[in-house]
Amino acid sequence: MAAVAVHQPHPRQTPTPPPQAPSLSLDTSDLQHGVIPNKHLPYCSPGPAPFTQNHPATPPASPPTPQPEVRTCSILHPPDAHPKVSASPLVFAIQPPTLLRAIHQAASQELPEPRYVFPWLHGLHPENQVQLAFFTARKKTLRNVPMCFRGVTVVKAGGDLTVSKVKAALAPEEILSSEPGREDTFLDVDPREGFSVRNFQIQATKMAALSDIVVYRDDGVSEKALHKLAKRLSKAQDTWRVKNSSGEQELPKFHVFIVSCIYSSNSGGDHMLITLGPFQKFETESPDLVGIDSRGQPRGEPLDFVQLERQEMCRMSRASEIAKNVWLGPTPDSALCPNSNGANNNEPEFDISIESSDLAEAPELRMLNCVGESSLHAPQRLEFPSSGSIMPQKWPSAGPLDPVTLMCQWIHSMANPAAAFDLDENETDQDGDIAMKMLQPRPRKILIHCTDGYTESSLLALAYFMYAERVPVHEAWLRLHCEKKRNFFAYSSDVALLSSLQARILELSPGPNNGIAGSLQEEPAWLSRIDGSLPSRILPYMYLGNLGHANNPQLLRAMGIKRVVSVGEPISWSKGQKESWGAKNLLFIDRVQDNGVDSLTKDFERCLEFIGRPSAAIYRNGAPQLTSAAGKGKGEGTATLVHCRVGVSRSATICIAEVMSSLELSFPRA
Repeated sequence: MAAVAVHQPHPRQTPTPPPQAPSLSLDTSDLQHGVIPNKHLPYCSPGPAPFTQNHPATPPASPPTPQPEVRTCSILHPPDAHPKVSASPLVFAIQPPTLLRAIHQAASQELPEPRYVFPWLHGLHPENQVQLAFFTARKKTLRNVPMCFRGVTVVKAGGDLTVSKVKAALAPEEILSSEPGREDTFLDVDPREGFSVRNFQIQATKMAALSDIVVYRDDGVSEKALHKLAKRLSKAQDTWRVKNSSGEQELPKFHVFIVSCIYSSNSGGDHMLITLGPFQKFETESPDLVGIDSRGQPRGEPLDFVQLERQEMCRMSRASEIAKNVWLGPTPDSALCPNSNGANNNEPEFDISIESSDLAEAPELRMLNCVGESSLHAPQRLEFPSSGSIMPQKWPSAGPLDPVTLMCQWIHSMANPAAAFDLDENETDQDGDIAMKMLQPRPRKILIHCTDGYTESSLLALAYFMYAERVPVHEAWLRLHCEKKRNFFAYSSDVALLSSLQARILELSPGPNNGIAGSLQEEPAWLSRIDGSLPSRILPYMYLGNLGHANNPQLLRAMGIKRVVSVGEPISWSKGQKESWGAKNLLFIDRVQDNGVDSLTKDFERCLEFIGRPSAAIYRNGAPQLTSAAGKGKGEGTATLVHCRVGVSRSATICIAEVMSSLELSFPRA
């Protein structure tokens, strides 16, 4: 399976699933399939501090064996084949194509099992007794540094990663200490206090210590500075190795390389070299290495997770029409999505753009009329309060409209101007003159938008859909998600607000009256049990959700979900509900706690088989197997909900595995 060279951490932390079973292919594919990302990662408390005396709250997984079955390797080791540019400390030189091959090798070999690198990778500071007690109270060997991994870390001298960035490059300050007297040591990033199994921000730094390090520069950094940084890193490697080795464990030797082009030998046995000059040589000789070019422009689709997430959000939440002449989507960003905002044939130029913002105030009617008139001559921008910004309250039945209903009315009048008189040219008025022809204002194309395309704009989008289609809030909820294929998130206050405004919105709606009075009396039971979110559609046949979604079977039925995978968290259904769904449509994965220790690897095949992976892809002992459950969900057009407690770690891991398998994507792409 594939590994990825150590990548740059970022503030928005996302869970990293464990390595996949051998039947899954992690080889990078050229297929450009997209999935709908789960934007909302709710805070998941790890719970109370575990008992820290003799017994940890959760025992660790099976102890590691002395000799792991998988050991990663690198073409950079041993380094003897590469020119030595410094004998003390040791620094070697490689050319750009060699770096490219090393990164490709690191990204295409199987990773060790999680138990060989965790919990060390969670952070085990010797002074953090809570963390140590939870993970290592019974097995001191779990504190040992992993011996089975050898990665590649790329570091840019100077540290400016906004330009001339090699893929996955780090800045020196991300791994080297700046503390006086410790400049030649790695950062000590293990948390000194507190308990967490989600210390993702420390992992790139920790993995750098288990990697061969390659240093490069651009025009803004001198050759002397490049050599100085390389020597600092080499000294840091030596210091770290001595500190963490013991009588029982002698750590492998890692090396530092600088990227160069030309070598010339001298009598001392070392090599004088001319390092790679302009970064443009990377761009011309090894363009696959370039993440951001020398002009600061992203190149291709680099595995920069911050940038990649933004691009995915842009593509997956691309503006689409939710009602006549009214579109919902992300804030246009030509740099992020070059084809947005009218640059292609699928998306129009918008006359009015309404941005939902936390800081916005509801516009008054006078302003709305002014914007409407001006939009006939030039595109106009407007702001409206975001989801969760308007609290439910009682508005008088007579008098001025509430701001939500007023906005819906105005949007509809702009998108669907009322029919005007269209007199025949042969008609005359009482004075015998040809009558004036009343021109009908052209319809305006309106975009309701926010940064990600649904978070802040969900309130206005739901309200307008109710008004335009004359449907109650629960129907608007389902139709926007299932029929219009839009993701959205409304806060609990939005649910209460729209419910309180429902009667007025529907009374004033110009939409058809399709027995709406009856539907108002039949509010579904599931509506009162949701917190504003629906399960996220990952693939047409697979949804990702939380325990609240799973314990709302009426909602699942309404969304067309007929199968449930419960990862570590059992559903609380009545006996009758379970019988009506059928045992064959419910799968419970037991003994998988959200503790950073329990592994899901052994459960991948069973989960993917249940979700509906084609049976030919199910392998046992190297041969395809056909089972009664294989392909059921996907093959029969049945959607499956995959959930854990909050829908972030365990269930997301299963969904990522299915995306990898069905779309033939590598782990980072999935």
